[in-house]
Amino acid sequence: QVQLAESGGGLVQTGGSLRLACRASGRTPSNPVMGWFRQAPGKERELVAAMSWNYSGTYYSDSVKGRFAISRNNVGNEVYLQMNSLEPEDTAVYYCNVKIGGRWTGCWGQGTQVTVSS
Repeated sequence: QVQLAESGGGLVQTGGSLRLACRASGRTPSNPVMGWFRQAPGKERELVAAMSWNYSGTYYSDSVKGRFAISRNNVGNEVYLQMNSLEPEDTAVYYCNVKIGGRWTGCWGQGTQVTVSS
Protein backbone atom coordinates (compact mmCIF):
# COMPACT_ATOMS: atom_id res chain seq x y z
CA GLN A 1 0.00 0.00 0.00
CA VAL A 2 1.08 3.55 -0.71
CA GLN A 3 1.24 6.18 1.99
CA LEU A 4 1.09 9.83 1.02
CA ALA A 5 1.79 12.77 3.29
CA GLU A 6 1.17 16.33 2.17
CA SER A 7 2.39 19.51 3.84
CA GLY A 8 2.92 23.18 3.23
CA GLY A 9 -0.58 24.56 3.07
CA GLY A 10 -1.72 27.68 4.87
CA LEU A 11 -3.53 30.98 4.68
CA VAL A 12 -2.28 33.56 2.22
CA GLN A 13 -3.60 36.70 0.62
CA THR A 14 -4.48 37.01 -3.04
CA GLY A 15 -1.31 37.19 -5.07
CA GLY A 16 0.72 35.28 -2.52
CA SER A 17 2.68 32.07 -2.90
CA LEU A 18 2.90 28.70 -1.23
CA ARG A 19 5.00 25.60 -1.80
CA LEU A 20 3.41 22.26 -1.12
CA ALA A 21 5.33 19.06 -0.54
CA CYS A 22 4.31 15.43 -0.65
CA ARG A 23 6.23 12.35 0.36
CA ALA A 24 5.24 8.94 -0.97
CA SER A 25 6.23 5.82 0.91
CA GLY A 26 5.30 2.18 1.06
CA ARG A 27 4.78 0.11 -2.06
CA THR A 28 5.50 2.76 -4.65
CA PRO A 29 6.99 1.93 -8.02
CA SER A 30 10.31 3.47 -8.90
CA ASN A 31 9.99 6.84 -10.60
CA PRO A 32 6.20 6.91 -10.77
CA VAL A 33 4.04 9.54 -12.38
CA MET A 34 3.04 11.86 -9.55
CA GLY A 35 0.39 14.50 -9.39
CA TRP A 36 -1.46 17.05 -7.34
CA PHE A 37 -5.21 17.17 -6.95
CA ARG A 38 -7.44 19.61 -5.13
CA GLN A 39 -10.94 19.58 -3.76
CA ALA A 40 -12.84 22.72 -2.96
CA PRO A 41 -15.97 22.67 -0.77
CA GLY A 42 -18.91 21.30 -2.68
CA LYS A 43 -16.81 20.38 -5.70
CA GLU A 44 -15.28 17.21 -7.04
CA ARG A 45 -11.60 16.47 -6.66
CA GLU A 46 -9.70 17.65 -9.72
CA LEU A 47 -6.24 17.05 -11.09
CA VAL A 48 -4.26 20.28 -11.27
CA ALA A 49 -0.74 19.13 -12.11
CA ALA A 50 1.15 15.95 -12.89
CA MET A 51 4.55 14.93 -14.11
CA SER A 52 6.50 11.91 -15.22
CA TRP A 53 9.67 10.99 -13.42
CA ASN A 54 11.97 12.55 -16.02
CA TYR A 55 9.92 15.65 -16.78
CA SER A 56 9.13 14.26 -20.23
CA GLY A 57 5.45 14.69 -19.62
CA THR A 58 3.95 17.50 -17.58
CA TYR A 59 0.29 18.42 -17.21
CA TYR A 60 -1.36 21.51 -15.79
CA SER A 61 -5.04 22.27 -15.69
CA ASP A 62 -6.05 25.43 -17.49
CA SER A 63 -6.96 27.06 -14.20
CA VAL A 64 -3.39 26.89 -12.85
CA LYS A 65 -1.27 26.95 -16.00
CA GLY A 66 1.36 29.66 -15.80
CA ARG A 67 0.97 30.07 -12.04
CA PHE A 68 1.77 26.65 -10.59
CA ALA A 69 4.87 24.52 -11.14
CA ILE A 70 5.28 20.86 -10.26
CA SER A 71 8.66 19.34 -9.50
CA ARG A 72 10.13 16.35 -7.73
CA ASN A 73 13.28 15.29 -5.96
CA ASN A 74 15.94 13.14 -7.57
CA VAL A 75 14.97 10.07 -5.61
CA GLY A 76 11.49 10.32 -7.01
CA ASN A 77 9.58 9.89 -3.78
CA GLU A 78 8.77 13.53 -3.15
CA VAL A 79 6.78 15.90 -5.31
CA TYR A 80 6.30 19.62 -4.86
CA LEU A 81 3.86 22.22 -6.07
CA GLN A 82 5.00 25.82 -6.24
CA MET A 83 1.91 27.99 -6.32
CA ASN A 84 2.27 31.63 -7.29
CA SER A 85 -0.23 34.41 -7.90
CA LEU A 86 -2.76 32.61 -5.76
CA GLU A 87 -6.42 33.49 -6.14
CA PRO A 88 -9.40 32.88 -3.85
CA GLU A 89 -10.54 30.25 -6.38
CA ASP A 90 -7.46 28.20 -5.47
CA THR A 91 -8.82 27.65 -1.97
CA ALA A 92 -9.10 23.90 -1.50
CA VAL A 93 -7.61 20.88 0.18
CA TYR A 94 -4.67 19.74 -1.91
CA TYR A 95 -3.72 16.09 -2.25
CA CYS A 96 -0.97 14.23 -4.03
CA ASN A 97 -1.12 10.82 -5.62
CA VAL A 98 0.94 8.44 -7.70
CA LYS A 99 0.12 6.32 -10.70
CA ILE A 100 0.51 2.59 -10.49
CA GLY A 101 -0.26 0.51 -13.54
CA GLY A 102 -1.33 3.64 -15.38
CA ARG A 103 -3.99 4.57 -12.84
CA TRP A 104 -4.05 6.92 -9.87
CA THR A 105 -4.15 4.96 -6.67
CA GLY A 106 -7.08 5.05 -4.30
CA CYS A 107 -4.73 5.83 -1.45
CA TRP A 108 -5.20 9.43 -0.38
CA GLY A 109 -3.36 11.26 2.36
CA GLN A 110 -4.88 13.74 4.73
CA GLY A 111 -4.31 16.58 2.31
CA THR A 112 -3.17 20.09 3.11
CA GLN A 113 -5.51 23.05 3.32
CA VAL A 114 -4.81 26.09 1.17
CA THR A 115 -6.88 29.17 1.87
CA VAL A 116 -6.51 32.32 -0.19
CA SER A 117 -8.14 35.43 1.20
CA SER A 118 -9.33 38.27 -1.01
